[in-house]
Amino acid sequence: MNNPSPDNALEKLAHYRASIDNLDAALIHILAERFRITKAVGELKAGADLPPADPQREKKQVERLRKLAIEADLDPDFAETLLNFIIREVIRHHEQARG
Repeated sequence: MNNPSPDNALEKLAHYRASIDNLDAALIHILAERFRITKAVGELKAGADLPPADPQREKKQVERLRKLAIEADLDPDFAETLLNFIIREVIRHHEQARG
């Protein structure tokens, strides 16, 4: 197998990094939109005196995202850890909305 020349490797590296930077920006925008929506959910729950957490929904979401992760060839444990982190942050926001 031929190794790429240093110049070729640097060019490919720059291309990969630009793609990573674009994906990171997309992730931030997607997370921001998700939190805008969950903020509205938290305000709705607070106004209707509903609990900030919904363990049954959270369990279904974890199961669904683990399946999606497997289909996408992503470590399902990593996906679950990430989702649990997001869920904890959403619940914290919902608790704040309750005052």
